[in-house]
Amino acid sequence: MPARPSEPTIASLRDVSGDSLARYWTFYWAVAAAQLTRWLPRRPSLVLDVSGGRCAARAAEAGHSVLEVRDPGRDLGTAGDPGRPARKAPKGTVVPVVGDSGALGFLADGAVDAVVAENRVLSRHLATEATVAEIARVLRPGGRVLLCVDSLTLGMALLAERNYWAHLSDVPSAEVVLVPWPDGTITRSFSAHQLRELLADAGLEVEWVRPRTVLSPSTVEHVLAESPRALARLVRTELNAPDPDESLGIHLLASAVRPR
Repeated sequence: MPARPSEPTIASLRDVSGDSLARYWTFYWAVAAAQLTRWLPRRPSLVLDVSGGRCAARAAEAGHSVLEVRDPGRDLGTAGDPGRPARKAPKGTVVPVVGDSGALGFLADGAVDAVVAENRVLSRHLATEATVAEIARVLRPGGRVLLCVDSLTLGMALLAERNYWAHLSDVPSAEVVLVPWPDGTITRSFSAHQLRELLADAGLEVEWVRPRTVLSPSTVEHVLAESPRALARLVRTELNAPDPDESLGIHLLASAVRPR
């Protein structure tokens, strides 16, 4: 009987660069790409990407006009003027805009058809309520947002890893859970209930909340070690998982719509 694959450590799970658990992170990003492709509007639309990479090009490849917000300090390339970002780019192109992804004052109300806030960006904006309110403002009625945040599961594991037991004991009653990382950064973690409440308070209707992945890292590593060609099958299995438990996983994915 083959040995049961060992469970990953929290250190390897927080290594989103993929330097450890390489097979799992290959699977993770393939799932993320497939989820985005499935979620994007069917008709050519104006999409605002505040994710800081990975998503803008894929949305453009799907035929959308994309405004990609790039925070000052990034490689700006030919980024445009934040005072004039709402001019519609040709279909299938990305217009980089220098600006603060947490404050979208350079966009008019109802300016965009969809917002992508992937790659845990809202967990890095600690005043998440203000950012989500801005996202709701710039969405047209009927427009949708796709977002990804750190789960409470990940937050609690990080606190335990650093022996913050007093903080852990406060988590069940805390309205806001801020988590210090070993590199000195701080992020905000959410339960599925807190995430739904956050979106509802901004006037958005939640379509669904689910974990990024249901399949465990150890399972994915084991399967791909045995059969590297199984990646596409694993991604399909993930996408078709029926009503996954919202409490699973290190990251939560949610879709919400601005009511008409």
